[in-house]
Amino acid sequence: MRYIREFYRFLKHIYNSRELLFVLIKNDFKKQYLGSYLGFVWAFIQPLTFIVVIWFVFEIGFRSGPATSGTPFFLWLICGMVPWFFISNALTSGTNTIVNNAFLVKKVAFRVSILPLVELGSALIIHLALVGFLVIAFLLYGYRPTVYWLQLPFYILCSVLLLLGLSWLTSAIRVFIKDVGQMIAVLMQLGFWATPIFWSIDMIPTKYQWVLKLNPAFYIVEGYRDTFVTKVWFWEHQNITFYYFGLTLLCLALGAIVFKRLRPHFGDVL
Repeated sequence: MRYIREFYRFLKHIYNSRELLFVLIKNDFKKQYLGSYLGFVWAFIQPLTFIVVIWFVFEIGFRSGPATSGTPFFLWLICGMVPWFFISNALTSGTNTIVNNAFLVKKVAFRVSILPLVELGSALIIHLALVGFLVIAFLLYGYRPTVYWLQLPFYILCSVLLLLGLSWLTSAIRVFIKDVGQMIAVLMQLGFWATPIFWSIDMIPTKYQWVLKLNPAFYIVEGYRDTFVTKVWFWEHQNITFYYFGLTLLCLALGAIVFKRLRPHFGDVL
């Protein structure tokens, strides 16, 4: 009950500090591209360039790609790439948020636990813009909006909750163990290839597929494809949905506890 009350107070603090949170998110987003000629455009050049290169390799170069049930490979691909970029960017920046904002931790009296939310919000801005690009791409290919598109906010919320728990955990440990930042970068590289983003899980023997489904990014990537391509509701995958929410709750609880225990020592180490 004590942890539930703590979490409730944390949510209440976020609501009461919503104006400050929005300002911090806005400033963080602007800070990343301050001084560059193209400004915010750089936030989208890298992911869009990578998507176009992969599309060119498989559509023009090899002229082969995984089976996509009649859906153009480009659309099938970006349904996986868009959520992956959000997961990768949010977790990488969230891991370093306490270290990068040491001046706030040491000099300003405010709740440090909202700092991972700042990085998460900044990454979410880019993600929502890429989701807009995804929707426009489907419309240009002649696809009409369907009722399944309504579950897109559900998968975005699922991503945010998991990333918040992981960011609390990794950002707190990163203050004391610098190697955590490099470990997350390596895990993101491994996770990219271990997640069926530009290859289909049907290419793996059925008896081994459960191993890949343990990766929480699999649930989000497949969720985007269920929304736009295969037209499947999230409740039709009951087992993996329960697994994902169980893992998310575990990450939120563990991240909150570790963050709370280590928070009093941030100032001393930084």
